Amino acid sequence: MGEQVMADGAQKVDIRSSVSAEEWQARVDLAALYRLIAMHGWDDMIFTHISHRVPGPDHHFLINPYGHFFEEITASSLVKVDLEGNVVQETDHFINPAGFTIHSAIHDARDDAKVVIHVHTDQGVAVSSQKEGLMPLSQTAMIVREDIAYHDYEGIALDLDERERLVADLGPKKHSMLLRNHGTLTIGETAASAFTRMFFLERACNMQIMALSAGRDGVLECDNDLQQKVAGQGGMTEHSSGMSMLTEKLIWPALLRKLDREMPGYDA
Repeated sequence: MGEQVMADGAQKVDIRSSVSAEEWQARVDLAALYRLIAMHGWDDMIFTHISHRVPGPDHHFLINPYGHFFEEITASSLVKVDLEGNVVQETDHFINPAGFTIHSAIHDARDDAKVVIHVHTDQGVAVSSQKEGLMPLSQTAMIVREDIAYHDYEGIALDLDERERLVADLGPKKHSMLLRNHGTLTIGETAASAFTRMFFLERACNMQIMALSAGRDGVLECDNDLQQKVAGQGGMTEHSSGMSMLTEKLIWPALLRKLDREMPGYDA
């Protein structure tokens, strides 16, 4: 393993020289996600998590070091763990057990869940706490609504037994989830797809809270035929080629350019 000498004379592991090029790219993408979540105001101090599966045969994934703000996360600071929560790299950091419970369950169950994002925004928690869940009140909501699963709240996610129920509720095809009384979650084959899903889901939740602020009686809901039409036009599934192209070729590069301007250093 490569090492570098710190100012106090101690040895620090040079992560980049000790991992594959594929793992380093996953680290850079994940660190970018943490910074983007902070930039959009979706972070929750040191809480909530984003994880990225490490390319290769081992079921390892990367997650944030507990105690760091999201704008502090770098590619080198991310912690690599296995599905049992064991840290499998040399590091001074440790992880949040609640984050491990949720993310390990989804990474283990879904091969397409390369990236998992979970946040606790005010509007996301508010919608997750409403009996009707996400309502067809906006174009944004109708784009994501058919791809949303729901999971009932069971307390702080420390009980490993919850993983089986969480995975069952997500199912084999959904890519977004409202964790009841808790927050929002998205998955993706790439960092770009997981983030774009979260962007649309969080925007839809915010719009719903604003629309309902004047009372339920005056809200205009779109009918089922229109909901299906919009879902077909702009759906967020992995098989939506138009959305995939926009996400990977246009949205993600633009987001990285913005990060480089406003919050550089994630790729260190």
